[in-house]
Amino acid sequence: MNMNSPSTEVLRRLEPLNALSPDSLREISRMCYLEKISRNLDPFRLKGLQGQAVYLVKGELKLDYPDSSSEILVGGTEAAVRPLDQRKPALTGAKAITDIELIRLDEEVLDIMLTWDQLAAPQAAAQSKKAPDAMDQTDWRTLSGMFAAENLTHGIFSSLPPANIEALFMRFERIKAMRGEVIIREGGDGDYYFVIESGRCTVSRQIGGSAVELAELKGGDAFGEEALVANARRNANVAMKTDGVLLRLAKADFVELLKEPLMHRISRQEAEAKVAGGAVWLDVRFPAEYNSEKLPGAINIPLNEIRNLFGSIDQRKEYIVYCQSGRRSSAAAFLLSQRGYKAYLLEGGLRSNAA
Repeated sequence: MNMNSPSTEVLRRLEPLNALSPDSLREISRMCYLEKISRNLDPFRLKGLQGQAVYLVKGELKLDYPDSSSEILVGGTEAAVRPLDQRKPALTGAKAITDIELIRLDEEVLDIMLTWDQLAAPQAAAQSKKAPDAMDQTDWRTLSGMFAAENLTHGIFSSLPPANIEALFMRFERIKAMRGEVIIREGGDGDYYFVIESGRCTVSRQIGGSAVELAELKGGDAFGEEALVANARRNANVAMKTDGVLLRLAKADFVELLKEPLMHRISRQEAEAKVAGGAVWLDVRFPAEYNSEKLPGAINIPLNEIRNLFGSIDQRKEYIVYCQSGRRSSAAAFLLSQRGYKAYLLEGGLRSNAA
């Protein structure tokens, strides 16, 4: 069985994928799998239809139904543009009459992409109660950095309640930024959350009187959340490395629309039950604090190192994030959650959970 990604030309002929914008269709094509199956085989014997939208795009497939009837479905025809799992009544069996090609796509991914794509269209904004302006008329679907499939399905926007989506579009402010422009200053107030639509930024911090570059951010990356989540001062400088466009969200809107949906708070009792089931304690304090007072089995990744270690943290595990008061751990839990990790915040930190 050979698997690869189908072309957007093929996807454009399928329903409801044909309703997606060109940019969204390109994004979702990377989430699809093209299966080639030899004649006389049952394509669903090992891998069924449940939880997936499956399309026949090439060849002839015999479909069996509960009343003992059957039909021959031919890929590329009008009868084959809808997912096989939507055929009524439900299938009881299938057999490839010829060599066939199927496209598989996770139903949840498809539903997420369809929801965002429809709400991101300019007419959706124009129909809101708010008087339309230039921002309302933006076709958000073309903002490929912000609306990368990974962001919508596993990143910061994946846990956003659908009711918050249009409100998010209404409250984001799109601003142009020039090369060298300082967006965030170390020690300043946490007032905005930023998503990079285009361009690149550098993150630096004053260490020993000199600016030390910590990271480089690109389109689709977000910054500014740590000070907003923890109600703290900015802990780094962020400046434009190139000309670009930023999406800016005020603190109150960030808290309402993004922070709360992503912040999964749990009690000490709930946390210990999760740890007993395989979750991991994640201590985000400095090593000296961790070594003097740590929870059994905890791993230590200080808050200021979280961003640099995303790739090495096992995304299959659940993490219970804690610090002394809950302030640093709330920022760390948000950073992990917006990258698609299953992170829970120990409510109140160690201080309020002391024996």
